[in-house]
Amino acid sequence: MSKTVIATKGAPGAIGPYSQGTVAPGGLLFTAGQIPINPATGDLVAGDIRAQTRQVLENLRAILEAGGSDLPSVVKTTVFLKDLEDFAAMNEVFGEFFPQAPPARSTVEVSRLPRDVRVEIEAIGVVRSR
Repeated sequence: MSKTVIATKGAPGAIGPYSQGTVAPGGLLFTAGQIPINPATGDLVAGDIRAQTRQVLENLRAILEAGGSDLPSVVKTTVFLKDLEDFAAMNEVFGEFFPQAPPARSTVEVSRLPRDVRVEIEAIGVVRSR
């Protein structure tokens, strides 16, 4: 069995040689890192870390659902923050999207992110259906 590439208009399109997500044999879905781009307009979301985190998680939700998964089925995320001072606010929004049985998570501060955004998040989810 080979991997399945996930593509959805509900999340920003890939702008390079990568996929929005892939489903591996065995049923794990790996997303590409998502930044706060509104997929309908292609524009960066204006606002603070809360608004940016919310858009990132909406983008991840769209990819997961397109691949037969969902937010409750996410087992691991990695959060990349431009400034760890944003951790508490990002964490607050993250908790809204994962209110029960949240996934394992790593959070790291990085020197720069694509398009100079404040947050990027990637996820690994279990595929429930296709």
